[in-house]
Amino acid sequence: MKRSMILICALTMLAASCDTGNDEQIPLYKVIRGDFERSIEIDGFVEPVNSTVISCPPRISGTVAFLVEDGLPVKQGDLLFTIESTNLQTQYDQVMQNLETYRAELAKTRADLDMQFALLEAEVKNNDASIKISELDTLQLQYLTPNQSRIKQLELEQVKIRKAVNEKKLKNTTTIHQSEIRTKEIQIQQFERQEETFRKQIEDLDVRAPKDGIAIRSVSQMTGLKLKASDQIYGGMPMIILPENTGMKVVMQIPEADFRGIEMNDSVSFTFDAMPSNTGYGKITKKAAVASSGSGGGMTVLGGGSVIIMRSGSQQQSKVKFYEVEALIDSAALMPEPGYSADCHIVMDIVSDTLFVPLIAVFEVDSMKVVYVKSGRRFEMRQVETGFSSIKETLITKGLEGNESIALIKPKKAKKIEQKSKEVEKIEEKIEAIEETSDGIEAIEQKIEIIENQ
Repeated sequence: MKRSMILICALTMLAASCDTGNDEQIPLYKVIRGDFERSIEIDGFVEPVNSTVISCPPRISGTVAFLVEDGLPVKQGDLLFTIESTNLQTQYDQVMQNLETYRAELAKTRADLDMQFALLEAEVKNNDASIKISELDTLQLQYLTPNQSRIKQLELEQVKIRKAVNEKKLKNTTTIHQSEIRTKEIQIQQFERQEETFRKQIEDLDVRAPKDGIAIRSVSQMTGLKLKASDQIYGGMPMIILPENTGMKVVMQIPEADFRGIEMNDSVSFTFDAMPSNTGYGKITKKAAVASSGSGGGMTVLGGGSVIIMRSGSQQQSKVKFYEVEALIDSAALMPEPGYSADCHIVMDIVSDTLFVPLIAVFEVDSMKVVYVKSGRRFEMRQVETGFSSIKETLITKGLEGNESIALIKPKKAKKIEQKSKEVEKIEEKIEAIEETSDGIEAIEQKIEIIENQ
């Protein structure tokens, strides 16, 4: 009996503390059943489904000296961009200098060897003449003394030996002559090939349009911004995109938490910053298998994974993973142009005939999710369970029946209500302790009464 009286008093105090009075204005939300849409809002960029990519020529690096204006119509053969490559020009100049040096050395080698060949050839002919003269002198040997005759014979043998030596030297000189010239010629051919390679690369520094189209500047893979004059570039880097008007898509960078809930063929609606009155509709057609590092803004790949096109803002390193998602624009009042920014509304799921409330109406108290339900002049704190959430709303799976009015902001006396709830719990604990003590006293009194009766 005592416990009941104390508990009633505590609850009365709690109810009184929950009365908000008329001075506090709390915005309310009427809970009704309806269709809950689980969706997300994300930024994206319009890109062509098919396009021609003009990249920096391979094996070339440098800075952009000239770049065609973004969005400018171009004709086949028009200059798109010019690359300034100091290193390439330096290499070309060095090759030309080496080529001129080796050509001069080849000419000098040929002249020196021709002179040596001529001298040796003249020496051989002189030996032939000396031999013939000596042979004519043999007719006089019969009139000479034996010693004089022997000397003449030895002189003839000496001339023949010199002739043989000179003929061999002439043959070897010819071989050496041809070998040295061939070596120089091979070196010159190598420099000529290098000169041709560098000359073609220098010619490639001026890149022209392969066909008519609208020139769209790509995004620098170094800065994350659209390319401009003076930017650093390297071989194979996408520079200009010539889109084909065969279809448009929107490319989005979506955080991992949202990416998990997106499925192929989910419906998407688009609005475009540059076309406020234009709305487009489509479906998810592609989900990247691998996350991209950095923030959601920045570069993206188009045209089957090779083209990087317009993005704004610099990429900053982030621990959050982003996945690329593409949605084809199936219909629009007016098809947007490549490079337009788009606001994308992706519908991931729709739950029919259910209860949902604004996210701002759900609060957390002692690790519980609660709402404050209007009950007369006071608010009742009620625990709820939630399901899917969208950007603004969350699904209620337990705790509300419908037609309740809940607070959109936490009542000023909410903390007092929570404190009073804890105080009631403490009062109940004290009542239980008192009852246990009372039960003990009553038992002792009954034992004393029994003893006295005996």
